[in-house]
Amino acid sequence: MAKAKPSLSLLFLFHVLLFFAALLEPSNSQPATASNTAFIKSSCRSTRYPALCVQCLAGYAASVQQDPRQLARAALQVSLARARAAASHVGRLSRLRGITPRESQAVQDCVQNVGNSVSRLSQAIDELGQMGGQGAAGEAFDWHMSNVQTWVSGALTDENTCLDGFARSDMDGSVKNSVRGQVGELAQVVSNALALVDRYRSRHRGAKGQP
Repeated sequence: MAKAKPSLSLLFLFHVLLFFAALLEPSNSQPATASNTAFIKSSCRSTRYPALCVQCLAGYAASVQQDPRQLARAALQVSLARARAAASHVGRLSRLRGITPRESQAVQDCVQNVGNSVSRLSQAIDELGQMGGQGAAGEAFDWHMSNVQTWVSGALTDENTCLDGFARSDMDGSVKNSVRGQVGELAQVVSNALALVDRYRSRHRGAKGQP
């Protein structure tokens, strides 16, 4: 007997569960203070999607406190969780009933794109971690941060490449809408993370008296 393919409604339910799983916040022994939460909101104003930024990062206020490096790290961790959820979701779309050959190829390409995004975001987090608790200084700081920005920018490019694969008007339908909903928001989250990484670099250099 042929194995039944999942319906889009079941995949949508799975996507919703993954979405909320990606939003789970780390446990903190210290409660968030008003000033820490204000720091998150103020920092998010430098992003392209500030409301989404606050939604994703407000739960990290206690661990971030008012440290722009920790905020950048939290933003990257949220991005990675969202990217993994998106990769899992998109991978299941290829098994939908009624999917066209063109849609199937676009989905396969997107799976590869988002998988590359997962790898780049993991590398960005590792690179930021190599800077030590207080961060590197001088040329070492610039070198590490340049690498972080390169990885995150590459991840954002991967996600936009996935979305471009569904830009054709003859691909309008439930598969396209599902991909654009999931990967489109992922791209927004990663865009915000990149802005916070840039903000951390600028503030660190300013504190050290560098241009």
